Amino acid sequence: MAIDNAALGAFAAAFRGRLIGPEDADYDQARTIWNVMIDRRPALIARCADSADVATAVRFAREQGLDAAVRGGGHSAAGKSTCDGIVIDLSAMRAVHVDPMGRTARAQGGVTWGDYDHETTSFGLASPGGVISTTGIAGLTLGGGFGWLTRQYGLACDNLVSVDLVTADGERLTASDRENTELFWGLKGGGGNFGIATSFEFRLHPINPVVLGGLMLWPLDRAPEVLAFHRQFAETIPDELGISAITATAPPLPFVPEDMHFKPAVGFVFCYSGPIDEGRKVIEPLLDLQPHGQMIEPLPYTVMQTIQDDLAPPGRRSYWKSGYLKGLTDEVIDALTSNAAKVPSPFSLCEIVRWGGAVARVGSDETAFGNRQSPYLFNIVSMWENASDDDANIGWTRELFAALEPHADDGVYVNFLSEEGDARVREAYGAETYARLASLKAKYDPDNFFRLNQNISPTG
Repeated sequence: MAIDNAALGAFAAAFRGRLIGPEDADYDQARTIWNVMIDRRPALIARCADSADVATAVRFAREQGLDAAVRGGGHSAAGKSTCDGIVIDLSAMRAVHVDPMGRTARAQGGVTWGDYDHETTSFGLASPGGVISTTGIAGLTLGGGFGWLTRQYGLACDNLVSVDLVTADGERLTASDRENTELFWGLKGGGGNFGIATSFEFRLHPINPVVLGGLMLWPLDRAPEVLAFHRQFAETIPDELGISAITATAPPLPFVPEDMHFKPAVGFVFCYSGPIDEGRKVIEPLLDLQPHGQMIEPLPYTVMQTIQDDLAPPGRRSYWKSGYLKGLTDEVIDALTSNAAKVPSPFSLCEIVRWGGAVARVGSDETAFGNRQSPYLFNIVSMWENASDDDANIGWTRELFAALEPHADDGVYVNFLSEEGDARVREAYGAETYARLASLKAKYDPDNFFRLNQNISPTG
């Protein structure tokens, strides 16, 4: 997209951050996002220094008729954080301020969960959100945001106190339970449809400095037994246990027997945030299944937040399909097992997240977030390295999704959507919530300027 030089000069003079264009040596690095299957060449990357820069960039994009994408952590699996127009990049806005007496933290829109946890846990406090430390807080929170503390303390959006926002007309406002309350409701799950969040204020909760975390693995032929056991086990667990069942390729790590390396496996990733001794008793029934490989350790919470980073590094191609499950039935287990046996990439996995706990105790109309009542959230995460393998990996993801779909509950977690169309976005919210969000969109962004997202139409 062409940009008028005189207008660009005026924009640069008013902008405190850095403007990066195709002529700059670090342009390719600056334009690359987590999912390299999404390859765009922005006309301009506006790396903002503050909220004033964000507002200036929004006004400039509108005046020039540019498509605008918003980048926080750049972790969007669907590639929504880039475009061929202007990327409004908040990645340099990384400040976190903790109020330990009030148990709140304020974080700028470019903060990652690694940044946030580093600062808050130094006070013995944390907010739920994220299982990959390099994920940005902004996109995750606006779409809901779950992490290891979610069953105990709710979603990231449930812990919002306020949000500072730049709207589509370049104005700045604050949304909270005291001002712009309907907008605040919409920001808790409605995604980036209403503006650019330049800072978030979260509630903080006491966190043990050390949690019990780890990974257990079995050969895939044990999956029917292991997952059937989990079906009953998951009904009994306390809220302090965050746990996901996974099918994946066993990594060549020291705690994994050599005869399992690079072979399909079933397992659990978990974090117990209560006392360590209590956690060992809680997971003891899983250990009775005699995992073939296990790493179960008391870990600093900040380390627990990074243990999956190597499973999903930047620089791979990726495609996701997700939904909720009514239960972990024998048919679901069979679908998971048979498809895991023919996965085309060793980097791909399917996670079955135990839902419930604090998530289900929030009323369905208290936030814009969708399904809170299903027992499980599933996400099929395909990752591979070569473009020539696109069809095989996307095909495998869709095949597994099709096998699980008859057993799926209503809705989909909006943060896990790929490029799946308007109908799927509507499904993420349900008709009543979507209509309420569309009314908000019509008020705050009637021209749909913020459309490069899982978009809610202002026309409904």
